[in-house]
Amino acid sequence: MIRGIERHEVAAAVALIDEGTLTPGVEDPTRLDDYWHAVLEVRERGGELLVATRDGEVVAMCQVLVFRHFQHTAGRCAELESVYVRADSRGDGVGAALLGHAEEFARARGCYRVQLTSRHERVDAHRFYTRLGYLATSQGFKKSLID
Repeated sequence: MIRGIERHEVAAAVALIDEGTLTPGVEDPTRLDDYWHAVLEVRERGGELLVATRDGEVVAMCQVLVFRHFQHTAGRCAELESVYVRADSRGDGVGAALLGHAEEFARARGCYRVQLTSRHERVDAHRFYTRLGYLATSQGFKKSLID
C-alpha cells in the first residue's frame, strides 16, 4: 500500500533513513514532532511524504515537493527527495511502485516534470532510476549552510 505518511509512522521513516543514509548521525529519532511538523508543512505547500507499507510496516518512502518554476511558463515541477527502500525490500518492485505513485501525485497537481538528485556513490540507485525512465541530464551541486 502506498499513501501519505501517518503520524505513528514517523519513527519508522526516520529509522529507514538511518538504515540507508550516507551521512550517519545526522537524524535525531528523539525529535519526532519536528519531523511530523515538516510533513505538515510539505502538505501545506502541495507536497507529500509517501510511504509504502507491507504487513503494516514502512518499507519505503519518498518525499514529493511541489513548486512553481519561473521558467516553463511558470509551470509546476516536483522534486523527489528522501527516496529510501528498506534493504530487505529492494528488488521486489516496491521502489518502482513508489516512484510511479509519486509521478501520478505530481501529474495530479499539474506538474510538467519530476526531478531528483542522487549521490554519486549510489550506482545501484542510478541504474534503478534509469530503468524507470529518468535521465541524467544535469549535474547537481549542494552547499552546506551549517558550519
